[in-house]
Amino acid sequence: MMNLDVPGLGSYTDIAAYMNGVGAAARDASRAVARAGTLAKNLALARMAAAIRRDSALLQAENAADVEAARAAGHDAAFVDRLTLTPGSIEAMARGLEEIAALPDPAGEISDLKFRPSGIQVGMMRVPLGVIAIIYESRPNVTADAAGLCLKAGNATILRGGSEALRSNQAIARCVHEGLREAGLPEAAVQVVATTDRAAVGHLIVDEKHVDVVVPRGGKSLIERIARDARVPVIRHLDGVCHVYVDAHADLQAAIAIADNAKTQRYAPCNTMETLLVHADIASRVLPPLAAIYESKGVELRGCARSRALVPAMKAATEDDWYAEYLAPILAIRVVDSLDMAIDHIARYGSQHTDAIVTENHPNAMRFLREVDSSSVMVNASTRFADGFEYGLGAEIGISTNKLHARGPVGLEGLTSRKWIVLGTGQIRG
Repeated sequence: MMNLDVPGLGSYTDIAAYMNGVGAAARDASRAVARAGTLAKNLALARMAAAIRRDSALLQAENAADVEAARAAGHDAAFVDRLTLTPGSIEAMARGLEEIAALPDPAGEISDLKFRPSGIQVGMMRVPLGVIAIIYESRPNVTADAAGLCLKAGNATILRGGSEALRSNQAIARCVHEGLREAGLPEAAVQVVATTDRAAVGHLIVDEKHVDVVVPRGGKSLIERIARDARVPVIRHLDGVCHVYVDAHADLQAAIAIADNAKTQRYAPCNTMETLLVHADIASRVLPPLAAIYESKGVELRGCARSRALVPAMKAATEDDWYAEYLAPILAIRVVDSLDMAIDHIARYGSQHTDAIVTENHPNAMRFLREVDSSSVMVNASTRFADGFEYGLGAEIGISTNKLHARGPVGLEGLTSRKWIVLGTGQIRG
């Protein structure tokens, strides 16, 4: 086995010893980052962005090797799309880091400070989580996004990307480390695990001594395994079974535009619509023109009997289709008789990720917002907006469907916690 280096701690050939070293280095670095000032963190982010722009051609070359290997291994088009870096996506990484730098620093923020009858002041201080381990698969942009968000929130991070993106991730990490060095911060504040051995993940998710939280980003099997085996707390989502419901009171043009965009703007992201629900009163005016748009874009439609009566070319949907996260140009369609039926469908088959209603009826919109139990619920907007960048977070660490701590796109506040603080002037309790 090749030597595996840990910044400041030497070289290892044993996976367990190496991962323990990574954890120890991250724990030490987390203390330095937690006490770092906003100016130092922002300088590091700016220098990371500059290095990524400067090395754009190198990043594309390393990524091209990863993409070629992925195609040779038989990965599908959606997988390759998630893996591929373009000049535009590289610029987006750099811009995302700059936008994170422009955001307020949450670390150390004091809120809710109130005097008590005893004379003490009691309030809350926002503090970093400590060491965040992020386990992800084919998206190399996660390396920059996660590094930037964790750093700005005052955390150290351990990044374990998929083997298919190793060259890309390591190239991005070199830019990240350059930024940390130039700001006087430890390189171990952001570590990319250098081995593709799956045993590394097993060590990481049980390392309660060094790791404070695990964020898995990837396929359902990966996230299920981590949720099942981890001893470290997990921020997770399993599926993105996202719905758009076209209400009887929808604006027709808006409904068609939103349903088109939610499915076809990109097929691979987890916030892409997978099931379209249409009220029976408006289905005859919505489904035929939408089906024509989908056909022109190569989207396969699978529908209920009532949908197929309106669009005969549509394939018959099975029970499994209502649960499916296709991440591909395939869409399930169902005609429903009421708002209640739509909400019931989402509750039964959805994944609590992102769901939208298209309607001009305010009471229906408010019911949908209150009753749909998802991390993002939308009115008259595409599900594709469920994204940290679009929400003004600069970037995101992932989309959480947890109900505790963080929910929805996880930005800076989701990477911190709050602790009670007490300010006194010598009070003692009687």
